Amino acid sequence: MTHEKTLGNRLFDAANIGILLLVSLMTLVPFLYIIAGSLAAPEEVLRKTFILFPDRFDWTAYRYIFSTNTIIKSLWVSAWITIAGTAINLAMTGIMAYPLARRDLPGRRPIMFMATFTMIFSGGMIPTFLVVKSLGLIDSYLSLLIPGAISAFYLIILKNFFQQLPDGLEESAKIDGCNDLQIFYKIVVPLSKPALATLTLFYAVAHWNNYFSAILYINDSAKWPVQVLLRQIVILSQGGIGDSSMFTDQFVVPPAVTIKMAVIVITLLPMLCVYPFIQSYFTKGIYLGSVKG
Repeated sequence: MTHEKTLGNRLFDAANIGILLLVSLMTLVPFLYIIAGSLAAPEEVLRKTFILFPDRFDWTAYRYIFSTNTIIKSLWVSAWITIAGTAINLAMTGIMAYPLARRDLPGRRPIMFMATFTMIFSGGMIPTFLVVKSLGLIDSYLSLLIPGAISAFYLIILKNFFQQLPDGLEESAKIDGCNDLQIFYKIVVPLSKPALATLTLFYAVAHWNNYFSAILYINDSAKWPVQVLLRQIVILSQGGIGDSSMFTDQFVVPPAVTIKMAVIVITLLPMLCVYPFIQSYFTKGIYLGSVKG
């Protein structure tokens, strides 16, 4: 039986739609401002305090940033770190979360306590640096991949997701002769695509945006990821101290604010391109993994 909406219901729906559209437009304004500022002519950026649509497009900031092949190499370095780091994160988190989801695992509670304890207290920057140095990982990409291989927060989300899978699946697989490792890779992992896709996005964004670890552990500028290199470019554009050999002296340096906006666009674009492919799993994965088990 259907009921026609009353005038009050229609007005309420219209008001909700209007508010949501307004909020959506408000979230788009910062993106438009950054993109327009990076594409505006230097004189327009210096003349105006707020730009949404530039008078004419100018690629000076991007030509300045890409005036050397170093930026291309750093983009490949960041892409490799993001892909390899995310793969390590998913493998390590999944391998640890699956046994912890088994209620019959001996020592399950103490292990979970130690994992959650790290969410509140950590060793700190200096002890972590000393550990990385003692392992000989300075100037190695492993220093960016190994220390944060497992996030306690994402471990809890994935563990709770695994706990909601029916026990009958594992029992039937054992009857068919599967061991625990086969159950994990052939049954649990395929059924956990929403949670794994969500963690993939979280881990990938963290690796792509991470620059502080590279500043601490990577001394060789040839191994810098794009975040560190772009930070160096911003410092040089502001007249700061840095390695200016990456740019030719004949190149005209655009205003610092234009370079900052172009840097933001370059760093955001890859993640914005990846997100639509994972978005369908995003909400479902977080919802299912957030239920306390």
